[in-house]
Amino acid sequence: MTTPIEMKALDASYGPFRALFAIDFTLVQGETTALLGPNGAGKTTLARVISGLVPVTAGSLWINGKEANAWPMWKRRRAGVLHIPEGRGVFSTLSVEENLKIALVVHPLSDRSELLAETFARYPLLRDRRRMKAGALSGGQQQLLSLAPAIVTPPLVLIVDEPSQGLDPSSVEEVYESMSSLKGAGVTMLIIEQQINRILTFADRAVVLDHGSVSFTGNPSDATAALEAGLSGDS
Repeated sequence: MTTPIEMKALDASYGPFRALFAIDFTLVQGETTALLGPNGAGKTTLARVISGLVPVTAGSLWINGKEANAWPMWKRRRAGVLHIPEGRGVFSTLSVEENLKIALVVHPLSDRSELLAETFARYPLLRDRRRMKAGALSGGQQQLLSLAPAIVTPPLVLIVDEPSQGLDPSSVEEVYESMSSLKGAGVTMLIIEQQINRILTFADRAVVLDHGSVSFTGNPSDATAALEAGLSGDS
């Protein structure tokens, strides 16, 4: 199996504050990995390191077999790493269509109109709201807007931070249905999720962070004990 993302003894810091400690694990091609842990464990920081929002301070990050510590965000995105941050990652003051055009900018200019049309054909709800400000959409519709470009043109790696946050149960199922189609297409995914039972039945593998370090990696069915130990340590 190939490893589109590999981390070797990776550290990351916010100024003098060290947030990640010697992170070692890989994302295997086609697998969905659940990234779990208590609040403040470093999950969002790790996602930001992979996408380039937070620099590596020690160790190394490899993308598709190439050392990528110094790569800027745009180069990681061009290499196929798509990060949907917590809070959906949409531009609330821009229209649905403008948000999609921004998401499609990584593709050749000659392809963008066709990809936009394909997105609207696949998602009539977004087509019908193409002139609406993204901030006026429901939470579930905003999450769909953030995921739609990935479904039309699947990335190498999709990182989603809290996909079900603030959503009603029916919207959560719509989001997971969209992610399931990506999983079926062989997209490698790293998902940070607070709905533990939901993600553990969806993921192929689980990684648990505790105080910036990996405390468990393995089968999702075995992750609960490590997660509970981390939560107990924080109480």
